[in-house]
Amino acid sequence: MIEEPGRVVAVESGAVWVETQRKSTCSGCSARNGCGQGLMDKLGVRERRGLIRALSDQHLQLGDSVVIGIREDVLLRGAVLVYLFPLIVLLASSLLASLLSASEPFVILAGLGGFLISWLVVRARSRRAAGDCALQPVVVRVMLAVAGSDAAVVSFSPRGNDLEGSTH
Repeated sequence: MIEEPGRVVAVESGAVWVETQRKSTCSGCSARNGCGQGLMDKLGVRERRGLIRALSDQHLQLGDSVVIGIREDVLLRGAVLVYLFPLIVLLASSLLASLLSASEPFVILAGLGGFLISWLVVRARSRRAAGDCALQPVVVRVMLAVAGSDAAVVSFSPRGNDLEGSTH
């Protein structure tokens, strides 16, 4: 499961809206001065926060620190559907038009038509999947700060009702 920490900003019945901090790895990249992401970081765009709706059966309050997670296979299938599928359909429709000895403008139109059709398929699939609980992010655990001399952070996992402690 891919996990991301965040803070609860809104509570719904059966779900919460979590604000996450978008991170960049530009500080460790040798090409940071020559890429657009490095420039965006310098301009402060990296400070944008993402809002994610995560399913939760816990009683959370505004401001609670949580860790949300999504299954790796869900993320991978979504990436293939959004990025790879349209590209494959664009190339396949262009190749088909080319094999049918169409002129270049028709090959281009066939590619664009294939891309448009794939976009409509992705959009329809996304709308159907929006209500599927198995594809939604979930609150994995709640982070509780414990006051004390050692400033321990306790993580509560709702699945096994176990507490994990770590000192910082």
